[in-house]
Amino acid sequence: MSFKQFPNTLHIIVSLLLGPPETRMEVTSSLNMSLVTNLTHAKGPTHCEQVDTSGHVYFALAYSLVFLVGLLLNGFTMKVYFCSGQQEVFSIMLVYLKNLAVSDFLLCLCLPFYIANFTSSSITIRLVHCNFASSIFYLNMYASILFMGYIAAGRYLKIIHPSGNHILQTVQAARIISMVTWVVLLAIMTSYITLLLLTQPPLTVVPDSCDVLQSAQVIVFYKIIHICSAVTFLFIFISLVFFYYSASRTVWLAQQKQLSSSSCKKLKKSRKKMLVLVSVFCICFVPYHLGLIPYALLKRQCSSRRVLYYLIEVTTLLSVLNVCLDPLIYFISCKAFRTKLNLKRVFSRTKQTPSTDTRSNEGQLSTININ
Repeated sequence: MSFKQFPNTLHIIVSLLLGPPETRMEVTSSLNMSLVTNLTHAKGPTHCEQVDTSGHVYFALAYSLVFLVGLLLNGFTMKVYFCSGQQEVFSIMLVYLKNLAVSDFLLCLCLPFYIANFTSSSITIRLVHCNFASSIFYLNMYASILFMGYIAAGRYLKIIHPSGNHILQTVQAARIISMVTWVVLLAIMTSYITLLLLTQPPLTVVPDSCDVLQSAQVIVFYKIIHICSAVTFLFIFISLVFFYYSASRTVWLAQQKQLSSSSCKKLKKSRKKMLVLVSVFCICFVPYHLGLIPYALLKRQCSSRRVLYYLIEVTTLLSVLNVCLDPLIYFISCKAFRTKLNLKRVFSRTKQTPSTDTRSNEGQLSTININ
């Protein structure tokens, strides 16, 4: 940049930082045009070719299958947890399981926008996807990650504090933690969407990606969110590994001390439930976050663009798969959920037993088998 261009550049920076939204949007658009022009003159006319999107139909089919299965399973889960007539919750585990179910159900409702984004070339569909559906998707991803961490922590506390005298082993603490989690996540999502809409340039063609809709301010905010999300994921992942290791070690020590068979059986059940939780977490969320590393390092290289594109799409699909795998956690952790799924028992009941069994099942919703 020459010295003569400095006053104009300074004016652009001041306008971006201090100007009204309309001015910032116009300046951002002109700045992007200027940057593209400068890069073209500096590096020549070469540019990255558009990624082949012939695989979109397969992603649309995969998301459709996940949507149907996830909606069926999570609709049933919501019925078990919220439509059984049981209002009081006496288990911290059930508080976290309910919140995880809500997160999964919201993600299922968000999936049609992802499917439409693969199959439609409408500007409106793309704007809805970039402005709202993607934000809701990431909101529920990290809500699921956090609530899985809370469930694992609850099981760990149950092992080291079997008497339940820890402050975090109260229903009130679980409710407060859940409420604070949703408030913080919703506040971040709302702030991001608001800033994105205020600084978004008008579109005349369908954008290849959502990146072209992001202004300089949104990019900075987006990077901050991603750093916080990565730290959150890493912390929960390390915690899950530690909790499972501690549970396994406790079982091993109990076997060495030759404790009673009932105590060892309870500890083994607890370790089994922890293993299911860690397995679902690793299958769904670890590949996506590992895929972000090469994406961040190589996304500017044209030769790697196609590979990185499909890497992110496949790992994102795996992260969505948690809406189908989380019912395994409900089945392992909730006795009432297992009872509801026992279809043979349901169809073999006589006319005199339904009321008794129903009352028993509803009563089981207020407790959770931690053993």
